[in-house]
Amino acid sequence: MSFQDKSIQCSDCGTNFTFGTEEQEFFQSKGYTNEPKRCPSCREARKSERSGSRGNSYGLPRQFFPAVCADCGKNTEVPFEPRNGRPVYCSECYNKVRLAR
Repeated sequence: MSFQDKSIQCSDCGTNFTFGTEEQEFFQSKGYTNEPKRCPSCREARKSERSGSRGNSYGLPRQFFPAVCADCGKNTEVPFEPRNGRPVYCSECYNKVRLAR
């Protein structure tokens, strides 16, 4: 199948961008059936918006809580709020416990 450059209007910013032959071949190789709706800069902005800065799915920074490792007694931080009566491990001890299961 031969491809030709196409001019498409971005659904976000309204500018026209070229959907080039190489990009069309790439889309086809990935099995994509739809043409892009956004220009490259809006696609990149949307991608970074979705991924955030190593945060959760809402783009917020991940919250960490202080804890004391139940195995070695070292102070550590965990990405969940520790509950009384449940052991919390530092990353080194957690890996040991996880591998022992």
